[in-house]
Amino acid sequence: AWMDTFIRQHNTVDMSVAVDTGNGLITPIVKGAESKGLAEISETVKELATRAKAGKLQPQEFQGGSFTISNLGMFGINQFTAIINPPQACILAVGGTEKKVVPGPDGNPSVANVMRVTMSCDHRVVDGAVGAQWLQHFKKFVENPQSMLL
Repeated sequence: AWMDTFIRQHNTVDMSVAVDTGNGLITPIVKGAESKGLAEISETVKELATRAKAGKLQPQEFQGGSFTISNLGMFGINQFTAIINPPQACILAVGGTEKKVVPGPDGNPSVANVMRVTMSCDHRVVDGAVGAQWLQHFKKFVENPQSMLL
C-alpha cells in the first residue's frame, strides 16, 4: 500500500470486493482471505454484499483492504479498467464470459468461454513485471480451478 512517504507491506490478504448498493459502490472486505477456502470466501462475500446493500456494514468492514476485485460481468461488460482505491496498490477488473472460437486440443476449432481481466497497479508499489507474474498465476488458477481446492 502506498502511504504517501513509504510503502506498507501487508502480511495478510484483506480482499475488498466492489458491491453496487443502488446508491453507489462500497467495498466490503474479506479479511484474511489467504487462509480461507473458496466456499468460505463465497459465503463471506454474499453475506457482506447483502449487508452492504442494506446499509448495515460497520466502517471497519469496508475501510482498508489490501487489494480490490471489481466484477462488471453481471452487467454484460466484457472488459473494463478499474481505478485503484488508495492506499491499495492494485485492483482487478473482471469482465463477463463470452463464447469464442479457439483452437481445440486436437488443433480443430472449438468453442470456449473466455473471460477478460485487467489489473491496474500503482507502480510506486508494484512493478508492472510483478503484476504480470501475478496475472500469470491467476490465469493458471482460473483455467484449472481444481488446483485451488488442494
